[in-house]
Amino acid sequence: MVSLSAPNSSRPTDAESLIARLLAVRADMVRQTEADEALLASLHPDQRESGRNLLHYLALRRHDLRSLQGPLARLGLSSLGRAEAHVLASVDAVIAVLHRLAGLAWEPEGPAPLGFKAGRRRLAAHAEALFGPPPPGRTTRILVTMPTAAAGDDPLVRDLLDRGMDCMRINGAHDDAGSWARTIRHLRRAEEATGRTARVLMDLAGPKLRTGPVAPGERVVRVRPVRDARGRVLRSARVWLTPAEAPAPPPAPADAALPVPGAWLARLAAGDRVRLVDARGSRRTWDVESVDERGAWATADKTAYVVPGTPLRLKGSEGDPGAAVGDVPAREGVLPLRSGDLLALTRSTAPGHPAETDAEGATLRPATVGCTLPDVLGDVGAGERVWFDDGTIGGVVEAVEAGRVLVRITQAGDRAKLRADKGINLPDSALRVTALTEKDLRDLPFVAAHADLVALSFANTAEDVRLLHEHLAALAAPGRPSPAVVLKVETKRGFENLPAMLFEAMRAPACGVMIARGDLAVECGFERMAEVQEEILWVCEAAHVPVVWATQVLEGLAKNGFPSRAEITDAAMGHRAECVMLNKGPHVVEAVRVLDDILRRMQGHHAKKSSM
Repeated sequence: MVSLSAPNSSRPTDAESLIARLLAVRADMVRQTEADEALLASLHPDQRESGRNLLHYLALRRHDLRSLQGPLARLGLSSLGRAEAHVLASVDAVIAVLHRLAGLAWEPEGPAPLGFKAGRRRLAAHAEALFGPPPPGRTTRILVTMPTAAAGDDPLVRDLLDRGMDCMRINGAHDDAGSWARTIRHLRRAEEATGRTARVLMDLAGPKLRTGPVAPGERVVRVRPVRDARGRVLRSARVWLTPAEAPAPPPAPADAALPVPGAWLARLAAGDRVRLVDARGSRRTWDVESVDERGAWATADKTAYVVPGTPLRLKGSEGDPGAAVGDVPAREGVLPLRSGDLLALTRSTAPGHPAETDAEGATLRPATVGCTLPDVLGDVGAGERVWFDDGTIGGVVEAVEAGRVLVRITQAGDRAKLRADKGINLPDSALRVTALTEKDLRDLPFVAAHADLVALSFANTAEDVRLLHEHLAALAAPGRPSPAVVLKVETKRGFENLPAMLFEAMRAPACGVMIARGDLAVECGFERMAEVQEEILWVCEAAHVPVVWATQVLEGLAKNGFPSRAEITDAAMGHRAECVMLNKGPHVVEAVRVLDDILRRMQGHHAKKSSM
């Protein structure tokens, strides 16, 4: 066997070359921390070593290490791919071994860096400070979004806590302070009953950019039976006829509810047949099943389109005066869009409308819709991308005009439909929008008094974080700590500014980051989402900042009771974060149980990036 120090070995020469390059990298890391000592001094004492490690990591990432990693791996050494929690210690360990291989002596200068075990312990301590102690057998916490029903459903909250919920998320975009307070009271009672505890996270609504109202569609109701693949009726459509003068809601599920004159309705009896000619001119007959003082049930075996004024007559009744259907609700307004269409995004609050065309199909006026934050249109430029409805419809700004932005649709499938209150993403635009809205500021007194954590939606800059800290400090009550801030990274700008936001957040004793993968995927591109979420995990591990893995985790299970294979894999990947978030759904209790089981199993196999 050839010794590493044998005269004919080339490895010492390789080692000396690697030493020179790594010492240059190390010197840059040390210079970076020396230049930013004032920044480190501004951090909370419990965060300073973590801040120093983050500076080391950022300095390391400025170097392209790929040409070093192959030679290091061939020598059986760490390629620095898992150094996040203890960056300088990892570099020093590699340099020390390389010196021994080259037969050289080396002692690193300066104070001892954060060690391997110390880095992991610090991250675990910060996670406990943020989320509370982990449950036995599982270090990754489970955060559950509360449905509106939780305010009046004490057993639901208890079941969630009993199944493994470690943190309760209340979405500030929905409900009100009274509902939030009742939900938290249910949690406190559940804690007493189960002996388990959970932190409360209040998620601020933030400046969500959405489409404005869309003019309603036609007033028409479709009455349609359920048919099998061969067109045979499996279930007749059920129609509820109710007095137009005093409408009563259907006492059971109905396919349609139609107001008719009460005097005519009083003439109906079970077994009667009602004739009509629908909006298409099709003749239809409905069978009356039952009648009471509130209305009548009729069934239909053929599809009919009913509009206000549709005439109804009793079949076989000579003296029947007939009746006309009263007012029916308008269909939801939609804007049909195809690739190549032009859409005008306006500052107006007037309802949007579909495109107008001439007899040959040429566009006379483009489809139009407003937006909930009209001032952002002043920050948009030609050539920039626009995404609607979670990225299902996309376009490019073609022109910016007074009061509107013209968007050429480039992605809409065969025929997409844009509705009101759908998200708008402008990933290329430098939007001058602060994270805290007027609504958020109104909600903050409740948050400061009741929450353990507060999630800052659409966090984009360090200034956003600083402002939230200032407001929380002003609202702090004696003897009660301010809620810890969780940065929701859901925009391209927020992702790019993450290190600066982390340093601002680390002025407090505890903080966290939520990877809001829905909007983030739209902003950064779905094809980049895997890469982006990895980057966030790495940077936060270097800062020893706990991460929440959020958006659509076990979504199919929570909503429909059936998880997909991809959902199970995604949930297992969530073990690399310190917390995984579930959204609400009818089956969310079962989703908590399944997620708890997955996370416990994964804990025996992986820790962050390292395979056990």
